[in-house]
Amino acid sequence: MKLIQGILPAAVTPFDKDGRFAPAVFERLLERLYSAGVHGVYVCGTTGEGMLQPRGQRQTIVEAAVASTPRGRHVIVHVGAASLDEALALSSHAAKTGAHAISSLPPLSGQFGFSEVLSYYEALARASDLPLLVYYFPDISQSIASAEQLETVCDLPNVFGVKFTDFDLYRMSVLTRPQRCIFNGRDEVLAAGLLMGADGGIGTFYSLVPELFVQIYAAAAARRWEDARLAQQRANALIRITLEYPLFPAVKQILAWSGLDCGTCLPPRAPLTLEQQRRLQETLAAAGFVELSARPF
Repeated sequence: MKLIQGILPAAVTPFDKDGRFAPAVFERLLERLYSAGVHGVYVCGTTGEGMLQPRGQRQTIVEAAVASTPRGRHVIVHVGAASLDEALALSSHAAKTGAHAISSLPPLSGQFGFSEVLSYYEALARASDLPLLVYYFPDISQSIASAEQLETVCDLPNVFGVKFTDFDLYRMSVLTRPQRCIFNGRDEVLAAGLLMGADGGIGTFYSLVPELFVQIYAAAAARRWEDARLAQQRANALIRITLEYPLFPAVKQILAWSGLDCGTCLPPRAPLTLEQQRRLQETLAAAGFVELSARPF
């Protein structure tokens, strides 16, 4: 039995007009996600703007996520921070709050070599009371470059799996082990990732159309691969449209149109311009995503 598997949206963090966490909107977002059948949430990662927030606010978000998560679902907390001490403090709080696992990007992506990143993950895994999900994301960090290095990180004590954010699904497939949890991190290839051995997925677009990604997962589990492909094709239509714009501001804008005003992203990210909003809304509606573009901006 895998420790954690299934569809886990990388949750957006809602903010008020002053840039403070908006718990009521976050609870509504989680209610929508769990009602759609997701198996848990991944909080305070890049999508959740975790590393742009102070520790106290990140801890409040974790507390809200755990309190709003039904029994049998899972909360994974991204604890990556500017220092190991900060990551360890966030890890300790996550365990005390009742989260189920922690995760972290490699520290200060691109600035450290493999041995330094390995030492970071080793220290975090050793000190944590929760199992650790490591991160493979070569587009933002080349510190883990070879298959052997990736295997070494995954083999660390207390590491239960890897969030694999890359299109090289062959490399992902050779990581599979009976007790290791592998999460597909590229939303565009969830169906293919599941075919190649992933145990689930963690992604940004899961917050916009959770039903589609749950459908892909269920179809793959039942070996209905044509159904999985068609649902993936629909999800990818939304992804292609959205990636024409700055990703996280666009995701927050689409959530607002769908009835969940999560505010704007934290600086230095800027919101979409009115012209970008207009074009995005028109394109979504033309592609049949009426429920994601219905409200005026």
